[in-house]
Amino acid sequence: MEEEKKLYPLKFCSLQDDYPWGGETFVLADLGYRDSLVREGWLAGNSLSELMDTYLDRVVGDGVYEFYGRQFPLCVRLIRCRGRMPLRVHPDDETAAQRYDFLGKEKLWYVLRAGAGARLMAGFRRDTDASEVYAKCLDGSVEDILNVVAPHPGQALRIPAGTPHAAAGDVEILEIGESSPMDFCLCGWGEEVHPDEFDPALTLVDALDFIDYRQFQAKSAASGRTRPVAPGSTGDPVPGAELLVALPQLRVERIPLVAALQFSRELGPFLLYSCVRGAASLQLSLPGSAPSPGTSRPGGGSPLSDDRGLDVTLRAGETVLVPAEVASFALVPTERDTVLLESTVVPDDTDPYINPAAAPTLPDDD
Repeated sequence: MEEEKKLYPLKFCSLQDDYPWGGETFVLADLGYRDSLVREGWLAGNSLSELMDTYLDRVVGDGVYEFYGRQFPLCVRLIRCRGRMPLRVHPDDETAAQRYDFLGKEKLWYVLRAGAGARLMAGFRRDTDASEVYAKCLDGSVEDILNVVAPHPGQALRIPAGTPHAAAGDVEILEIGESSPMDFCLCGWGEEVHPDEFDPALTLVDALDFIDYRQFQAKSAASGRTRPVAPGSTGDPVPGAELLVALPQLRVERIPLVAALQFSRELGPFLLYSCVRGAASLQLSLPGSAPSPGTSRPGGGSPLSDDRGLDVTLRAGETVLVPAEVASFALVPTERDTVLLESTVVPDDTDPYINPAAAPTLPDDD
C-alpha cells in the first residue's frame, strides 16, 4: 500500500481587491467569496476550503477542528491605504452566530509602513451614544468623535468587537483576524462605497445595537488566557518574543528572529507565520534527513520537491501555514532584523454555534 502523503508548510496565492481609497490583498482566506489557493508542492491549486474538507484535523489540529469544524479559523490580509477607507465595525462571536450563522471577529492591525498623513481611527475619544453616532455617520463628521492614532511601523493595535475603525493617509497594515465577512459599513465619508467591499445587508442601522459607545481604551496585549511559551516551542520561551494578543479565538506573538529556532511539538494546533520585516527560511526535515538550521540544502531544485527536506522562503508580507501534523521544523533568518508574527487559536470547548457541515452563506439582500 502506498504510504500516505504528509502535509507540509503551505504558502498561498494572494487575491487582490482595489478600491478608491487603496485596497486589500487576501494573503490567506477561507471565506467562501475569497478562497486562497495553495501555491507550491503536490497540493498546488487546491483551495484552503478543499484542504479543510479533505484533511480536516490534520490541517488545524484535533481541538481546533472540534471547535470550528471545516472552517479555517483565521484570515490574513494586507491593507494598503492611500486615502480614507470607509469606517467599519464587526460583531462578537455570539452576535454574529445568532444573527448570521457566522463567526464574529477579533482582529489585530500590525503597521508595516506609515507615510504622509497616516492615521488610524479606533473607537471613540469620549463616551457617546447611538443617536450621535448615527447622525455623524450620515453627515460624514464622525471622525470628530473618533479616537485617532498616529501609526508607526511595528505598532500593534488590537481591535475588539464593537469598535468602529478605519485607516487614512498613506499606511500599510497587516490584519490578522477571525475568518468572517462580518464587517459592517458605518460611513463612507461622503464618497460612494465600492459595491464589492461590503455586503449591502450589513448596514449602519444593523450595527447600532452592538457598537461599543464608551471611550476607547487600548486593550492589553496579553488580555485573556495565555501560555508561558510559544505553541510550537520545545518548552522554553522564544527569546525576545512578545505576546500581542492572547484570546481563545486569536493568539498572536511577535518573534524577533535573530538566530535559528528549532521547533518540536505534539500534533497541533496549526501555526501561521507572517513575515513583517526581513526574510526567513522555514526548514522541514523529512524522515531520514536532518538538515541543520541555518544550513542551505545543496542543489537548485524546487523547494517543495527535494526528497531530503523542505525549505519554504518567507519574505516580508508573506505568510506560511504550518499544518498541525508537522511536528518539527526550524525557522532560520536569511536577513538581518527579521521579525515574524506567529498566529493560532486556542479554543476552550466545542462551539455550539458552529455546524461543521454547513456551507458559509451571507444573508439575502431583502
